[in-house]
Amino acid sequence: MNIIEIKNVSKSFGEKVALDNVSLEIPEGSIFGLLGPNGAGKSTLIRIINRITIASGGQVFFKGHPITQEDVSAIGYLPEERGLYRKMKVGDQAMYLAQLKGMSAQDAATELKKWFVRFEIQDWWNKKVEELSKGMAQKLQFITTVVHKPALMILDEPFSGFDPVNAELIRKEILRLRDEGATVILSTHNMESVEELCDQIALINKAKLVVTGGTDEIRHRYGEDNVEIEFTEGVERRQEVVSREKVNDRLQELIAAGVKLNSFKEVVPRMNDIFIKLVTEEEA
Repeated sequence: MNIIEIKNVSKSFGEKVALDNVSLEIPEGSIFGLLGPNGAGKSTLIRIINRITIASGGQVFFKGHPITQEDVSAIGYLPEERGLYRKMKVGDQAMYLAQLKGMSAQDAATELKKWFVRFEIQDWWNKKVEELSKGMAQKLQFITTVVHKPALMILDEPFSGFDPVNAELIRKEILRLRDEGATVILSTHNMESVEELCDQIALINKAKLVVTGGTDEIRHRYGEDNVEIEFTEGVERRQEVVSREKVNDRLQELIAAGVKLNSFKEVVPRMNDIFIKLVTEEEA
């Protein structure tokens, strides 16, 4: 089942076209990567899903019906442009945001304190937001995005500003939430995170959908049909990349030369290379 279906969505701001007839399906229980260069239309699409912006054409469906404002309460949205009330106490800020999403004060306090312990910021409950480091503020915003257990989470550059240790903490939490049944839309420029986390992706460039599909399927689709051969010659381990058409000939040559063959495998491009290739082709 698809939690979100985007059907022929377009959006213009005056003469500027931000989205041009984009259609996507986002399966329930998946991590879906929304990719594209700056200004491609990703943020506009996210705002349309959240009903912050109204589409000029097309429609968004949530669990099979046209999305409503009530459905938006089942979405956790972490925007790229972060914002907290700096003079509020951390606990008061978290409680306020949790209750905006419909949680009772009792449930909000219970769940928030669990998250504060998990993220090791429990000692900051009564401190002011302005005393938080950037990383701690990021943790607080992630917590307030997911504390009400939304069915759909939209995370826009969630790793921005984190050191490697805390970025790994967030990655593990995203996977845990997915495993518990949540759907995640991940908008990011971090291609390593896309490969590690995303089941499917969509690439938007210049307001148009360029490609969508499973992460592994896309990586194989845009491969150059090459094979990497690893062998030992004397005491030296070596690697060669040859086209699939020539791999049998090269293997026979190596065997005839008496080298030890260790392995051969398909060369699959990284998502970063595919991203650059597709965007560059669109620019040409």
